[in-house]
Amino acid sequence: QVQLVESGGGLVQAGGSLRLSCAASGTFQGILKINALGWYRQAPGKQRELVALILDGGTTSLRDSVKGRFTISRDNAKNTVSLQLDSLKPEDTAVYYCYCVYGGRAYWGQGTPVTVSS
Repeated sequence: QVQLVESGGGLVQAGGSLRLSCAASGTFQGILKINALGWYRQAPGKQRELVALILDGGTTSLRDSVKGRFTISRDNAKNTVSLQLDSLKPEDTAVYYCYCVYGGRAYWGQGTPVTVSS
């Protein structure tokens, strides 16, 4: 079992920055044992989409629209995964969800809203 709790969302002007954090807890053997860890987002009226992912080998993946602006990182000691959002655009406005796959099962956080004003 894994519980994911996000923090760090908010309102920011275009061009600004935010840092999202996700703390993982539960009956798992640390985030190094998690197969995939990352972030999805869902804008109003749109489908949820993958933003960034770290695989258990350390490989990272970012969707094309955020490359060069977003950075995903993992703190193994603290069991956290973070998403640094720079050069934010109004189209980045969405609820951002922490996500992981562990033991063949997907887990989701409750989501944290990010609003980028123009």
